[in-house]
Amino acid sequence: MLEFFIILGILVAILLVLVVLVQNPKGGGIDSNFTAANKLGSVRKTTDFIEKATWTLGVGLAVISLVAASFIYNDSNSGQGGDSTGDGTEETE
Repeated sequence: MLEFFIILGILVAILLVLVVLVQNPKGGGIDSNFTAANKLGSVRKTTDFIEKATWTLGVGLAVISLVAASFIYNDSNSGQGGDSTGDGTEETE
């Protein structure tokens, strides 16, 4: 299950990078080529979509990271029963 969340996190991170690269902080961005469409309002909808996608992917990546960290924490604590040395090997007498 941990592997699933790691792969999902990598995919969300790649999508987030792509969405951020599409944006332009000075207002140009993907909609700078659509000067005629600017009057129709479709550029504003595109900008709103990209902004919402950025926030959604960012929050999703944070949640996926926390869930994956909880799986790692649970896995490391589940094997503590017979481990008295702390290095992953059991002491035998």
